[in-house]
Amino acid sequence: MMGQCIHLIFSRTVTMAFGLAAFSYIIALIADAFLIFLAIFHVIAFDELKTDYKSPIDQCRTLNPLVLPEYILHMFFNILFLFAGEFFSLCLNLPLIAYHINRYYNRPSYMSGYGLYDATTIMNADVLGKCQREGWIKLSFYLLSFFYYLYGMIYSLISA
Repeated sequence: MMGQCIHLIFSRTVTMAFGLAAFSYIIALIADAFLIFLAIFHVIAFDELKTDYKSPIDQCRTLNPLVLPEYILHMFFNILFLFAGEFFSLCLNLPLIAYHINRYYNRPSYMSGYGLYDATTIMNADVLGKCQREGWIKLSFYLLSFFYYLYGMIYSLISA
């Protein structure tokens, strides 16, 4: 009797864990699609800035409001991975989370609002190159993550 009760509790816990894992991967897929869009937007924006298609003030005005939503969205589905017990997926994202936190806390001290980009320094060749490289690296990371989350979602749904 006691063994059946423990087995019932354990099987429900495992079923809920797979359900939560599948849910977290579905949310991660949707969020990652938005992050891919934001990364593509950043790459295009810095290319426009490099070719003098837009002014630095306009670029910073459009890019700065997108920084915090990107970081919050990335943190949100990683918190879901933590609750679902998907520690491998969380560990894959930890370096980017640490980079985001470090980048935001070490932004220029004269930045009064939110965001990372300053119109007076963004046209510097080193800063512009770093921002372009960052955009391409994030785009490739989000694309690889998208396919991994797709695999994780299918695996968790099949295993349930």
